[in-house]
Amino acid sequence: MAYVHLAKDDLLGFYPWKGRLDLLNIVLIGISNELPEHDERYELHHLLSTLLSMKLNVDEKLGIIKTKYSIPLDDKIREDVSAMCNLSQGIREEATDNAIAGVIMNMHKKGYTLEQIAECVEKTIDEVETVIKKREPILV
Repeated sequence: MAYVHLAKDDLLGFYPWKGRLDLLNIVLIGISNELPEHDERYELHHLLSTLLSMKLNVDEKLGIIKTKYSIPLDDKIREDVSAMCNLSQGIREEATDNAIAGVIMNMHKKGYTLEQIAECVEKTIDEVETVIKKREPILV
């Protein structure tokens, strides 16, 4: 038998928790596509929006962190922000590739020629053939 539950650990300062420790509490932070105005009342929100922005590149994010928050940029922070940006870029590229592959397969199933598919998805005929070969079920 096991009893699994959430526990309160004071990591930074002390706050008397008034909630139940056996319930999961979730904090949602809304992040928009546009970076919100820098306002001292919402500094954490602005910082998180900066770090999670899909529109800012690594150097822009690091610049904001350094100038607006006076956070020293050591190699570890630079490496972490860069890794985070590369991860989100990789996720975006994979989603785009999967969407294009789906379009290719739908067009192929509907009888479009390789040339027509390639023109529509702006890929070479060889690239279209490769996607079809990878995704088409093998007939036994």
